[in-house]
Amino acid sequence: MESQKQFKRRFSFEFFPPKTPEGMTKLQATRDQLASRNPDFFSVTYGAGGSTRERTIDTVLTLHAQGIPAAPHLSCIGATRESLKELLDLFVEHGINRIVALRGDLPSGMGSPGELRYANELVEYIREHSGDHFNIEVAAYPEFHPQAVSAEDDLKNFKRKVDAGANSAITQYFFNPDSYFYFVDRCEKMGINIPIVPGIMPITNYSKLARFSEACGAELPRWIRKQLQAYGDDSDSILQFGTDVVTDMCEKLLAAGAPGLHFYTLNQAEPSLAIWDRLGIGQKKAF
Repeated sequence: MESQKQFKRRFSFEFFPPKTPEGMTKLQATRDQLASRNPDFFSVTYGAGGSTRERTIDTVLTLHAQGIPAAPHLSCIGATRESLKELLDLFVEHGINRIVALRGDLPSGMGSPGELRYANELVEYIREHSGDHFNIEVAAYPEFHPQAVSAEDDLKNFKRKVDAGANSAITQYFFNPDSYFYFVDRCEKMGINIPIVPGIMPITNYSKLARFSEACGAELPRWIRKQLQAYGDDSDSILQFGTDVVTDMCEKLLAAGAPGLHFYTLNQAEPSLAIWDRLGIGQKKAF
């Protein structure tokens, strides 16, 4: 973890683009609450195969026009170099200077993965086309990507993204800080020297969390699972327990030198802000 202590800390929130006008109105209220804490940036997700492309662009440009730093997700699966070039040029034109570069998922029914198959190829293309204009974020998996052949193979894949020109990384969420510490130590031994920011998932709903975790390969520890099951439909107890557990984990991460936190908000302000405010981010030097 020693190498991570050299980096300036940054704190960020993530949205997904709403599907309806009502969803956009709700997101605007959420965004205003989150923006009041002055995060370093917001990231905006990009649907499988670019399925939310226009909504992602609109959300990012709206945030940026209001003076709120925004980082669009950009995935290469299902995309052509020309379509990626158009997006990169659009973001440069509007002064967007941070991108989250991902492989992405191929939607069911779509036959071709596109011209670029892996995230490292996307990072290479962004660098070839746009030089150093963008701060490029990539994904990291402390508990390893669910499709990885092996842990070793997953680490090598991460290094390929870094070698291609990534500036920093945001991890998949986790609830076992030791998995993050081990991952960072392995990266240090491989000569990887970029900020690796923990992704943080607030706990608000057991069934949704269990489903997400199963799909993305994030371990939900048995003791957390059992306690959440015991609360049943008591949403207040779930939220209180989740805030306690996740805040405690964040304190351990920051105390050990993690270079910030990235909150997966699921378009809800209160759960992330409850953790943010307990940590005293932006208010005092707690760590």
